[in-house]
Amino acid sequence: MTDLPFSTLQDSGLGRSQLEPELGGVFRGGDIRTGLEPELGSVLRQRGVYVDEVICIGCRNCAHVASNTFFIEPEYGRARAMRQDGDPEDLIQEAIDTCPVDCIQWVEYKELKTLEEDRKDQVIPTAGFPVEKGMIASRRRQRARRSKA
Repeated sequence: MTDLPFSTLQDSGLGRSQLEPELGGVFRGGDIRTGLEPELGSVLRQRGVYVDEVICIGCRNCAHVASNTFFIEPEYGRARAMRQDGDPEDLIQEAIDTCPVDCIQWVEYKELKTLEEDRKDQVIPTAGFPVEKGMIASRRRQRARRSKA
């Protein structure tokens, strides 16, 4: 690359669009790459947190413990991770450890993107109604993840 400042690169058309897939979250709006991006092997967290919404019972424990990371999705009343960098890792781990149904896991960022893509068309059953195929698929993923560890 060249030693020109970013603004000069951007003006010349050689700059980044700031929408590169390797830049995520707070880094996407930055003027320069810092090298701290998790996908680039940084000192920052190398994994993300994933909530399996089909298993979640909506107890709100995670949202109370790590409120900058988790929130309760209003339509179905299930937990969802809204920010991967919202709380310190030990606080997120406390939320994971105290989840009564073990629906929150640490996953690698590459796997997180795949899980989110799989979940895009997933039907979340209303709390209190029978769960069939969605629950079965979630349990299989959970068992496979545990057997890897």
